Amino acid sequence: MNRIGVGSGSGRTRRTMAGYAIGTLSIVTNVVVFVAKYWVGIRSGSVAILADAWHTMSDSLSSIAVVIGFKAAAKPADSEHPFGHGRAEVIAAMMIGILLAIVGFNFIVESAHRLLDRQAAAYDLLAMSVIGASVLVKEALAQVSIRVGRRNDSPVLVADGWHHRSDAASSLLILLAMLFGRTMWWIDGALGVFVALLLFHATWEILRGAVSSLLGEEVDEETLRKIQSLTDTVSERDLDPHRIRQHVYGQHRELTLHIRLPEELSLAEAHDVAHRLEHTIRLATGMEPTVHVDPISEDDSGSDRGADAPRS
Repeated sequence: MNRIGVGSGSGRTRRTMAGYAIGTLSIVTNVVVFVAKYWVGIRSGSVAILADAWHTMSDSLSSIAVVIGFKAAAKPADSEHPFGHGRAEVIAAMMIGILLAIVGFNFIVESAHRLLDRQAAAYDLLAMSVIGASVLVKEALAQVSIRVGRRNDSPVLVADGWHHRSDAASSLLILLAMLFGRTMWWIDGALGVFVALLLFHATWEILRGAVSSLLGEEVDEETLRKIQSLTDTVSERDLDPHRIRQHVYGQHRELTLHIRLPEELSLAEAHDVAHRLEHTIRLATGMEPTVHVDPISEDDSGSDRGADAPRS
């Protein structure tokens, strides 16, 4: 669910700079780790290590998508995109998921060939050292990216963090396999398949979250309680906020809701209440609210709230 948050200009700037910093760090680190893994993969003839190396390279591509996504999302609103470009981050996250799926499919194909040909890999201490170091480096990157992503409510940074973590997990499995590879010829090919399955799982998690965001999500309970609390501060009447919907465009969020006011109020009085509520919500949450007023009479049973209205 999307949580309420303040969308100040300085906050957006810090968020963009954090995205650039994490993305650049990831790109440089992944290129170095890829070169090291690819070298020991060729040296040992291990399809699992080579697959893991390309997994790391796909991390570099996803980190490039992170930087591009933040750059696009930071663009101000214009005539063609009046709500800004914030959903570029979600699109970047989807690109990461698709890259993971492609890499995973290639791993399965290569591993199947390795198993059918009964090919084994030859591991040595150097290969084990490189893979062991990559586990520590990629898990550190994962923790930083996920932590910063959650702090800044950035789905693309969180997705990139899970990409790093899946790479660390696959490298750890390969490291364990090195201990048994001399006696089990099939372990290299089998681990290649297992790594691919890990990638498919990461793909599912990333794409599920990204698609859900694009389709639109229900307002979470925390935001509903916050809106109710804010309406109580605006008027002594029970404004009965309902039909509360949100539209998320990255850090820019539009909120629409209905309130109920007595029909005997003048248009100016009803407008004043709605205006004050919009101002209060805007200051407290950073959202851009639009309030619609439903007229009620003393004997009104609330028929304007149709059966298809969401919970409030």
